[in-house]
Amino acid sequence: MRCLTILLMVCGIAVYGEEPDIRSLIEANAGKTVALPDGVYWINEPIFMTADNTVLHGHATIVQTNPDADIIRVENAKGVRIEGLTLTRAEGRQDSTASGVRAENCTRLELSGLHIHNNCSQQGTIYLIKCESSVVRDCEILNYKRIGVDDRTASDLYGYAFRVIDGTGIQVNDTSGLQIVNNRVLEEMLYPTIEMKDLHKLGQLCEGKNPAKKGKLAPTGDYANNWHQGSAITVSSPESTSHVLISGNLIRNAAQGIDMHLDHATCSNNIIDHAFIGLKCMHGARNVIIANNTVSHMDLWGLVMMPGTLAHPAEAAKEGTPARESNYTRGNIIANNVFSDFGRGYERYNWEQQKSGVITLDSGQLPENPVMTDVIIEGNIVYDSAADGELVDGKPQTTPPQYEWAVYIATEPRPQGLVFRNNIFHPGKSGVSNMALED
Repeated sequence: MRCLTILLMVCGIAVYGEEPDIRSLIEANAGKTVALPDGVYWINEPIFMTADNTVLHGHATIVQTNPDADIIRVENAKGVRIEGLTLTRAEGRQDSTASGVRAENCTRLELSGLHIHNNCSQQGTIYLIKCESSVVRDCEILNYKRIGVDDRTASDLYGYAFRVIDGTGIQVNDTSGLQIVNNRVLEEMLYPTIEMKDLHKLGQLCEGKNPAKKGKLAPTGDYANNWHQGSAITVSSPESTSHVLISGNLIRNAAQGIDMHLDHATCSNNIIDHAFIGLKCMHGARNVIIANNTVSHMDLWGLVMMPGTLAHPAEAAKEGTPARESNYTRGNIIANNVFSDFGRGYERYNWEQQKSGVITLDSGQLPENPVMTDVIIEGNIVYDSAADGELVDGKPQTTPPQYEWAVYIATEPRPQGLVFRNNIFHPGKSGVSNMALED
């Protein structure tokens, strides 16, 4: 590949007429706006963007041939913008260990209108780490999952490895002041059907990097049914990620739709269709609003909120361990969400014996996790779509609900300060809830 001479320079915008060496182009125009012309550009190393206020935009397609390399890497920069491009991987090299766009230690990063296809990785296709006051908007992520191994042998709590479908569309860690809005995260190649499970031996325990030593959260046998891993959108690092807006996103065929481990956040107006968990909020998620979402074709939980292993009270310094603030799952709102077609997803066969609620308010994963408190559950609908009938061998047939309860509340320890009002909860197999719902 060759780098061509700039044909036009107006107001700091570099425009190229033929195929450039993109990496050299960015380096030569650090801090400027680079308009990449239409065409297909092949690379085998990441495109690095490290200068403040660099803008890369256009309708070109960038193809990464190296499965172990990110496509674009942004580091230690302010005000970088990437717009309009299509990013993908070469045929036969789409299973990857890297991201489509990975950004670290950035401020005011803006990713908009990107199309990232066939970046099939256990890393986030868009992966942001410590990217304060950033936005991901109007992007399409298509086909981001792969068959792989989830290796938990290094963890004392888990201590096992197993075969999985894995992949995450948008992954964010250790970030405050974030907007994830109006994106499409879609998977159209890997579906968690029973045929796929049998073909790839999904859920079977296997060797990991460390000797297996099963912990408290390990399966008792040689099979783990949570073999569909990853999320369409996950925003984590619960003690450092806060002030986040997740809104207007369309998600189809995810493992978990939206996974939140954060504080001071709003998750609203998202459409999630087909996953085994729609919305998850745990590990000390405090002051979170989950509102106006449409969630359909879930198979385990429509929404689950619980403290999780990382929840803990405030602790004074001791024996060389620094003091740390409390990390509670408290002060949250679940409002005006619609849950329908429960138990009619791709993994119905995998979870139909699980006795849980479409909305599940659970206790911690460990006895020492603080109890969840002060949650308003208002204006939600859990709709028994089975009651409307479905076609069986071409004939309408009314079937029983595919969920145990509309709402499940942990009994030991029981979450405190729950307020229910103005909800419509169609009864499940065992009723509306496992206990009385009090205002």
